[in-house]
Amino acid sequence: MKVLVVGQGGREHALVWKLSQSPAVSEVFCAPGNAGTAIDGTNVDISADDVDRLVKFAQSEEIALTVVGPEVPLVAGIVDAFQVAKLRVFGPSKAAAQLEGSKVFAKELMRQANVPTADYWVFHDSHEAVEFINGREANSFVIKADGLAAGKGVTVCKTKGEAIHAIREAMVDRAFGEAGRELLIEEVLVGQEVSILALVDGRTILTLEASQDHKAAHDGDTGPNTGGMGAYSPAPFATSEVMDEVIQKILIPTVHTMRKRGTEFTGVLYAGIMLTAQGPKVLEFNVRFGDPEAQPVLMRMKTDLFELLSSAADGRLSEFADLEWDDRAAVCVVMASEGYPGPYEKGRPIRGLDDAAKLPDTKVFHAGTVQHGDQVVTDGGRVLGVTALGSDITAAKKRAYEAVKCIRWDGAWCRKDISDKARIMPPT
Repeated sequence: MKVLVVGQGGREHALVWKLSQSPAVSEVFCAPGNAGTAIDGTNVDISADDVDRLVKFAQSEEIALTVVGPEVPLVAGIVDAFQVAKLRVFGPSKAAAQLEGSKVFAKELMRQANVPTADYWVFHDSHEAVEFINGREANSFVIKADGLAAGKGVTVCKTKGEAIHAIREAMVDRAFGEAGRELLIEEVLVGQEVSILALVDGRTILTLEASQDHKAAHDGDTGPNTGGMGAYSPAPFATSEVMDEVIQKILIPTVHTMRKRGTEFTGVLYAGIMLTAQGPKVLEFNVRFGDPEAQPVLMRMKTDLFELLSSAADGRLSEFADLEWDDRAAVCVVMASEGYPGPYEKGRPIRGLDDAAKLPDTKVFHAGTVQHGDQVVTDGGRVLGVTALGSDITAAKKRAYEAVKCIRWDGAWCRKDISDKARIMPPT
């Protein structure tokens, strides 16, 4: 059977790589893909938001399953279009994707479902938001643009001045476009952050192994927010007790309330969780595999991903009692372009990919790359997700950074501390 993956990032490369391992899959297409997906699958020159062409391609190639990677086409309604065309597709409907497409929608749903999350206030006017900040005793705030902002619309502010600057950047300067028309101001949650990905078919919820992302650009969680500079799995502080609490108090109420509201959820429900002294609280919801969390999680998954996602798309997830995992740890280090998450140059030749590929238990997932002749060149801010398995997190980290050292291009950089937080225990 043939499979189509929509998207062109590191998450999509991981999906192509994993889906191609299924005995049931004869070919995996990726639209539009990157230089890495062209190695593990077949690229199709159709952009992720060209829904009509994607539907026609899936029909002409008799695609058995389409897996949508990025949030933008999901929020735009690509799943609805595929379902109208009677094509099997994995992902949430346009209505359900608002759980990520609008932070205000997500907060209101959490309030209705009694899901623990940070206190929040919604603003449509920058002056009112600034007045609110000035009138509060607290100095620390989280400022969030309501809509999609490629992982960059959230600013954790330690002073009122930083908060006011973030408000004006989003609402006045429109740094995130229409995403900043509406704004959330939240209290700051303190603790360890963990990413919980769950497969959902409307009723059944199947959690994947926990991971931890690193959003800040630089070591020690300093610098601006990014789409994610690395991740690792498992996250040791996501104990079985923590996972049970997340399932009972967060995932089940969310899925139940979505169904009750007439927006039944099918796809990946990604809960960004802060493990606070009061227990797990939701930072944000996403409606797709995380990037870079998908890379280490899928690296560890032994269960057939095609069979798993097909069952979810068909409402048969209950047939999977347990998933099979590699007991080893996985660490993914994102290598980025000079200037990211700000402006950066494209087209810089990448050296050393073959050397990195020779290392055992290592996979270099491409994110922002393109093939130019016989060279792979940079084509994005986050360029590669260098991922490795090891007997424990320390061994996996060592192997991942060994692979990173093989790879070079002008201006390449990465964080040096991915997975170090695994040694820090959450508050009790």
